[in-house]
Amino acid sequence: MDRGRVRTEKVIKKEEKTKEDFDHTRTTLLDWNLFSTFKITMELSLGHPALKAFMCGSLSGTCSTLLFQPLDLVKTRLQTLHSNMQPGSARVGMVTVFLSVVRTEKLIGLWKGVSPSFVRTIPGVGIYFSTYYSLKQHYFLEQGPGAMESVLLGAGARTVAGVCMLPVTVLKTRFESGRYNYVSVAGALRSVCQTEGPRALFSGLTATLLRDAPFSGLYVMFYSQGKNTLPQEISTSPYAALANFSCGILAGVLASLVTQPADVVKTHVQVSPHLYRRTADAVRYIYNEHGFQGFFRGGVPRSLRRTMIAAMAWTVYEQMMARMGLKS
Repeated sequence: MDRGRVRTEKVIKKEEKTKEDFDHTRTTLLDWNLFSTFKITMELSLGHPALKAFMCGSLSGTCSTLLFQPLDLVKTRLQTLHSNMQPGSARVGMVTVFLSVVRTEKLIGLWKGVSPSFVRTIPGVGIYFSTYYSLKQHYFLEQGPGAMESVLLGAGARTVAGVCMLPVTVLKTRFESGRYNYVSVAGALRSVCQTEGPRALFSGLTATLLRDAPFSGLYVMFYSQGKNTLPQEISTSPYAALANFSCGILAGVLASLVTQPADVVKTHVQVSPHLYRRTADAVRYIYNEHGFQGFFRGGVPRSLRRTMIAAMAWTVYEQMMARMGLKS
């Protein structure tokens, strides 16, 4: 009797082990199939040139944003200083604002707003470069774009990215202004929607496009024309990346100067949307309070930041695209 029961238990245990092995094998095969499917899907999707351009652009934008966020914060603070300063008051400059932020908010305060900057930059720069690459491949596959064509190409790509990422741009500007006690990007988004409505997330659209589209168009034109003037031996030398970076700096300075007034207007509209019903109201207010020079407030930190970010982003983007075997 005991022998039969022992034999039965052994048979049951053997069957259970066989079932466990079968289940394990089936799970392993299922996991492997899922992994293989995912791997094939990723390889197919990553093989698309536009997606590669998106990834290269996102990585380049992430690096440059992290490095130059303090300049963006100082620029925003300069532009949103109280406009009712008494005549004869001491002029507040970039260094004064920089030291004030470090003194009151510690060194880490210079990176306030970096979270929405990342949320905006990682997909935003990726969208810009992938759109730029797609447009260039579609319309200028045989020969490179000329000066005016470069302006249209850069402006078109920036318009697409600007409209897509405008809500995050509004949140980023408010984070940096210091006037709002937002704790997180999600909290800021919830607060704006509850108190001002979703429409507030698209405040400053006109000013943003008037700033970003011309900047990108002029930047691409100056950058491409500058690269075309380089001697062939430099373009093919190990110093090509440094030469391209130099062209990017020059292009960024010129484009920043032209579009600085639109940046000041955009900042005022996005920080205080309740004060301006239209973009023209902000333009009139700035001129009446500060005069013509008010449109260039914060120009130095913005020029430094935009120039360095654009130059680095384009240099990293072109180098990565070249390593992937694609012509940027």
